Amino acid sequence: MRPSQSDPGRGTASAAWELLLPAASAPARTRGRALQAALREAVRSGRLAPGTRLPSSRDLAADLGVSRGLVTEAYEQLTAEGYLRSGGGAGTWVGAAVRAARPRARDLAPRAPGARADFVPGTPDLSLFPRSAWAAAQRAVLADLPHQELGYPDPRGLPGLRTALAGLLARRRGVVADPERIVIVSGVAQATTLLGFALHARGVRAVGVEDPGSPQHDALYAAAGVTTVPLPLDGEGIALRPLRESGVRAVVTTPAHQFPTGIAYSARRRAELLDWARSVDGIVLEDDYDGDFRYDRAPVGALQGLDPGHVAYTGSVSKSLAPGLRLGWLLVPESWAAEIVERKRTMDLGHPALDQALFARFVERGDYDRQLRRCQRAYRERRDALVAALAEHFPGAEVSGIAAGLHVIATLPERFGPEDGFLARVAAAGVAVRPLSSCTHSRPGDAGAKEVRLVLGYAHISPARIAEGVRLMAEAATG
Repeated sequence: MRPSQSDPGRGTASAAWELLLPAASAPARTRGRALQAALREAVRSGRLAPGTRLPSSRDLAADLGVSRGLVTEAYEQLTAEGYLRSGGGAGTWVGAAVRAARPRARDLAPRAPGARADFVPGTPDLSLFPRSAWAAAQRAVLADLPHQELGYPDPRGLPGLRTALAGLLARRRGVVADPERIVIVSGVAQATTLLGFALHARGVRAVGVEDPGSPQHDALYAAAGVTTVPLPLDGEGIALRPLRESGVRAVVTTPAHQFPTGIAYSARRRAELLDWARSVDGIVLEDDYDGDFRYDRAPVGALQGLDPGHVAYTGSVSKSLAPGLRLGWLLVPESWAAEIVERKRTMDLGHPALDQALFARFVERGDYDRQLRRCQRAYRERRDALVAALAEHFPGAEVSGIAAGLHVIATLPERFGPEDGFLARVAAAGVAVRPLSSCTHSRPGDAGAKEVRLVLGYAHISPARIAEGVRLMAEAATG
């Protein structure tokens, strides 16, 4: 139907009719909501500009072929929300309150866009995610999960998952795991933040961190009001004398496979570290980020098993399944449990119950152990491919930290330096790498270094891509 021209305000009728016609074709039971949504979006997007006079409810209803009451209800609803305004008998107008821009969804995921080869560490091979087994576990959980389990969970996590994890961690990592002291978290990042808040509440304003170490610790602890104190390493782990002289009473460690150097803390250093914690009534925060992946022998057991009263232990499925699951655990000393649990409760009321139940079943049925074995085979093959490619294309390079984990440290011969020039040439060739200096807290980004030392991740790259990437890197370095 074409709008008549008898009303001077009908100049906008054609535009309104075109914008709202699809909504008028919606099923009868949803037509009113569809009309309101279409009109709301037309105002929000600017297609109906502020100050635009709308057709009368009678005329618009005739144009759209709907009841006048439907249009009247839509006008009244959007007037109440502020999208429209009524002229007191003189018509309905688009209001001036709307300032919303058209929504835009950006992807801020940490990736190396456009890289021909990406050796940045920290990501597993996501194609190894066990989709079939995961889907089967999900169907089983949805069929069997009691209704009450869908309510607000215990902030520590579902008892079934905490029990399953206690058995898994005791068996695989040598942890003294009491289900009552396990808290399910959304990855090691949240565990770190929880510990930071607990430390701050106890008056602790500084925590020691390994140097070099994870660059993320600074920001995570800062968010809780706690500063980080860089502490150097020696060949056995974190150096004891600087630790004692620092005055801190809490220290973050990666003793099974130090990030990024790849060393495993010696038995002597583990004992000394625990002696220090007892002497200052302190706590060691153990990040077991990739402790399951060791290739020369059985993984080194967790430090927590030696002294559960002075070690908080955390891990996740980010390297074994996928970081996008946002699923991890935090095992705390008994004296810290109550405040950690309360902080978790106020932070998010607990981790999603369905995800917890699914992972519990995955662990109980042995699927998680099978996934770990699958990953270990694949990652050992890729480590070997990377070591071989470096030997071929960078003769004389020293490669360390190869016994475990998902990355190696490559120290290149001096002829490839200085580091800033090497990094520029490699980046221009489309090869993404991370220098060891980027993990150094006390001297971040030492671009003037003559020696080129790289942290090269390999878990997410196929052996063929590894060989090609190292070749591209060598060509760029010598070109």
